Amino acid sequence: NSSSWFVYILRCNDNTLYTGITTNIEHRVHEHNNSPKGAKYTRGRRPVCLVFSEIHTSRATASSREYAIKKLTKKQKEQLINS
Repeated sequence: NSSSWFVYILRCNDNTLYTGITTNIEHRVHEHNNSPKGAKYTRGRRPVCLVFSEIHTSRATASSREYAIKKLTKKQKEQLINS
């Protein structure tokens, strides 16, 4: 369903976290691990694994949430992942 957007957090091979949004989470994680379409940040930090995701009904709400998560400290992101 193209009206569903996901906010996700990946844990990279160097234990850093990457936050993004997508409409197809499985495909996007595959891209991060196997394709030049993965983010420049994650390309040098493979393999990555999905550690958090949540669903949103619009790109706008997903983007707002992504922005809010990106402003968190790593400790706060870890708490979100583990909650």
